[in-house]
Amino acid sequence: MRFEKWQALGNDYLIVEEGELPFALTPARVRRLCEGHLGVHADGVLLLSAPASEEHVAELRIFNPDGSEAELSGNGAREAILYLRRRGWTDRDEFAIGTLAGTIRPRITGPQTCTVDMGRASLASADYPDGPVDGTGELTAGGHTFRFQHVSIGNPQCAIRVGSPEELDGLDLPAIGPGIEADPRFPNRTNVSWFTPLLGGGGGAAQAIRARIFERGVGETMSSGTGASGAAVAYAVQQATGEAIRVRVVLDGGELTVEVAGDLGVNLTGWARPVFEGRLSDDFEKELHETE
Repeated sequence: MRFEKWQALGNDYLIVEEGELPFALTPARVRRLCEGHLGVHADGVLLLSAPASEEHVAELRIFNPDGSEAELSGNGAREAILYLRRRGWTDRDEFAIGTLAGTIRPRITGPQTCTVDMGRASLASADYPDGPVDGTGELTAGGHTFRFQHVSIGNPQCAIRVGSPEELDGLDLPAIGPGIEADPRFPNRTNVSWFTPLLGGGGGAAQAIRARIFERGVGETMSSGTGASGAAVAYAVQQATGEAIRVRVVLDGGELTVEVAGDLGVNLTGWARPVFEGRLSDDFEKELHETE
């Protein structure tokens, strides 16, 4: 079984083409593939298959390392987009891909960069069914009480603003993240981002925030494209100008640019690059066959 490992701001995925899979990708097999030391080690698996409609270049499924399936990943999507171009699935700069979150439309801007139209974010969704229409709320986790902003951007986000970079850096995400991810108000669990504005980050339409991410089914990560998008949308909503804003999001793994329109349409720009190409050994492939 051939695969490639890619990373975007330290968020690493195994990319597999369905036609090369000798077995179905069950949750147990995904966990074995992503496992450190005993597997290939990754933050998830991206499965690419033939398009289901004439509009799409490919269909993309995204699996978390715990075996669960995600609707969308901003970093994973960029990795898949640039992989598709490099492997000859398309020669176009602009095309469409199908995901569980719907169709996404990227624009390739360089050998390792692209912009992805993430669609229109929503502050109310079935992933926060009892929440108010503005998506706000309050919760307690790890001895902290937080005001949060729910954002649906292909997947559920819980964005929390804190007072300073120092406060942000002092948070123990592994201690407080699981309780928020599994809070009963979020029936499908939720991704969590904590963010704070950065001084000197610009004004008007261009501003900057620092964010840390706790991903559903993953834990604390160096970066997340949808997490950065959720934080940028929450920040834009709190600005209450109703105008388009471009937000530079500084993450542990690097920086992403998120453009939030007045109607909460989101464009995400960043880089992704391959790490290595490989094949599973016959012995490990046999282990996976025997794993249900």
